[in-house]
Amino acid sequence: MTTLNPPQNCRSMTELRAEIDALDTEIVDLLVLRASYIDRAIALKPSEGLPARIPERVDEVISKVSHTARDRGLDPQLVEGLWRQLIDWSIDREARVIDRE
Repeated sequence: MTTLNPPQNCRSMTELRAEIDALDTEIVDLLVLRASYIDRAIALKPSEGLPARIPERVDEVISKVSHTARDRGLDPQLVEGLWRQLIDWSIDREARVIDRE
């Protein structure tokens, strides 16, 4: 991870925007890494007889990220909405491949 200048130390909007841009790049890098784990799930689920969508797992992930957000001072509804979209994308990606096999 890149060392970011804390928000309170940014002295101009230009500096602040540069930090946000750097953080956005890191977030995208983490999403790329997460997608690689989804790709691995695509390889593992069929051999374990698992479907793309496992509702209990979706609920578990949503609960964990919502609690983490709340504990860290971020709106859990925002995080839940983002993760539901991310999970739906991931499951759709899995289903397209798993259903072809």
